[in-house]
Formats: sequence, structure tokens, C-alpha cells
Amino acid sequence: MAESIQLKLVSSAKCFGGLQNVYSFFSKQLQCETRFSAYIPPKATQQTPVPVLFWLSGLTCTEENFYVKSGFQRYASEHNLLVVGPDTSPRGCNIEGEDKDWDFGTGAGFYVDATTDGYKNHYKMYSYITKELPGVVEDNLPVIKGARSISGHSMGGMIAFSES
Repeated sequence: MAESIQLKLVSSAKCFGGLQNVYSFFSKQLQCETRFSAYIPPKATQQTPVPVLFWLSGLTCTEENFYVKSGFQRYASEHNLLVVGPDTSPRGCNIEGEDKDWDFGTGAGFYVDATTDGYKNHYKMYSYITKELPGVVEDNLPVIKGARSISGHSMGGMIAFSES
């Protein structure tokens, strides 16, 4: 039996009848505390789970970029879709140089697993997005196991397209 991950609710707001939540947890892949947003439509319950869409944002974005700027919640509510938006990289790992440039390190995980010393212990974004996060979501939120899609924009669109 897999070890259960306990989510911490960071924030919650009512939105189009559902809830726009932000959660945090300690990621084994990233070896740090990480966050993701989750819009839970009004009809989603553990007894009536719904499909999930993972939305991958672009370079420098956090878990809040998509839910703050897009207005997707109206449509997710209408179509009974739970939408998850992860951060684009690990944060606060204190790796030398991770905050030196805007297009490398913090905010720029590129959804790949790093192989360079220093980064390879934390920047495992591919494994986090394809393995760990779907399991955490399926274990903790009212989603249909295996009924998932992936989409994104910019850097997130690049990996979403390659995963299709």
C-alpha cells in the first residue's frame, strides 16, 4: 500500500458554485514543500467523482497564474471538471544560482528531470507531473482515477503536447 500524502489547505474561495483551493504538501520528487491549485466544481464529491484536467503554466508562473488570470472556473463548473494547476518549479531549495536568472532555476523547471549536480535532487518536474502529482490528486480529491487530461500554455503547452 502506498504511503498517503496529507494535503494542507492554504486557501479556499467560493467560485461559480465550486471551490478554488490551493494546497501544499512535501513532495518526495522535488524534496521540498510545493503547492498546487485545484478548482473543485460544485457537483464533485467522493461519491460522485469527476474527471481532472492538469493545466501546466509557462515560464516563471506559480500555481496561481492560471486560476487568477483565465476565468476558467465558470466553464469547469458548467462541465463538472476538476482543474489542477501545479507550480512550474520547486521553490526555496537554496541551490546556488537557482534565482540568478529569470529563465533558469526557480520558476523555470521546464517540466523535465534535471541531471546536473545541485539541481537533480530537486528539479524532477517530469516525474512530479507524470507520477507523483496525479497520485496525490487521485488519493485526496474527488476525481475519477485515470480520467485525466493535460494541457498548458507556453512552456507548459510544450510538455503537454509531448505527453499527448
